[in-house]
Amino acid sequence: MSVVAAYAYVDGKRARELRLDEPSDLTPRKGEFVWIGLVEPTEEELRILQERFDLHPLAVEDALHARQMPKVDLYGNQLFVVAKTAQLENGRVVFGETEIFVGDHHLISVRHGSARAHLELRAHLEATPALLAKGGDYVLHAILDFIVDGYLPVVDAVEDELAQMEHRALDAFLSRAEITRLFTLRRELTKFLRLLGPMTQVAGYLEHHDTPCIDADVKPYFRDVRDHIARIDLLIGSLGDVLNSVFEVSSLLEQQRQGVITRQLAAWAAILAVPTAVAGIYGMNFEHMPELKWMFGYPATIGLIVVVCTLLYRRFKTAGWL
Repeated sequence: MSVVAAYAYVDGKRARELRLDEPSDLTPRKGEFVWIGLVEPTEEELRILQERFDLHPLAVEDALHARQMPKVDLYGNQLFVVAKTAQLENGRVVFGETEIFVGDHHLISVRHGSARAHLELRAHLEATPALLAKGGDYVLHAILDFIVDGYLPVVDAVEDELAQMEHRALDAFLSRAEITRLFTLRRELTKFLRLLGPMTQVAGYLEHHDTPCIDADVKPYFRDVRDHIARIDLLIGSLGDVLNSVFEVSSLLEQQRQGVITRQLAAWAAILAVPTAVAGIYGMNFEHMPELKWMFGYPATIGLIVVVCTLLYRRFKTAGWL
């Protein structure tokens, strides 16, 4: 059974537990508000809820396959809201989907690909019956806020990883695996930013439009959700700047190290050119060569090579090339 929790509430207090295997018991009684939470439901389970709560077939189809971007759909006097979740799995950002059906006296949430259950949120709302008594519109806000708050641990983890890579880039060359990881993070952050736009539109729509099941006194709460999304957007944008700075720092330091190596090679090549040139001249085997008969010719030539090489070494050392 994919039902995580299903209860009926009266004045914000839990009245009775609901069971999908008893469909007749699902119908809200007078003064009740029904909140049902499911994860990865089967088609049969959704069809039971469709029949009992008069859910639109298109919305049920979307909730079954979970391939939607964040959106708000109106079906008569009911709302269908799709939100995207995010979590870290093995160092990768994995996106899930949560569909929410909202009616006058019911709310049904369907989770796909999200490990963060709404049990903690439900317990918090049950601890404040005055808030839960507001009904499905307030619970919808609470779920959206819960989903958006779940973005923060992902952003914080990526930020910590980028900070560590930035420090490593200052000490040594980034490895191929680290560079690949940077490109992976850039791609995932781009996907993250791409879904934040529709999430902002969802919160804005619920705040500004007259829609069924959303009371005027609850609309300001969706502004708070929109503000949270805007903050996440800014944080991810700053992470993009940090990621680019890691690339730039790594590239600049690599160029600097290559420049140092090039100068060192050039200095040693200049020093070695002196004995190479002298030895090349005396290796030509001409009959009349200078100082061939002089007894101090060999030590004088070696001494000249040593003196010139020493002078060149000291000059390059002073210039910082060695």
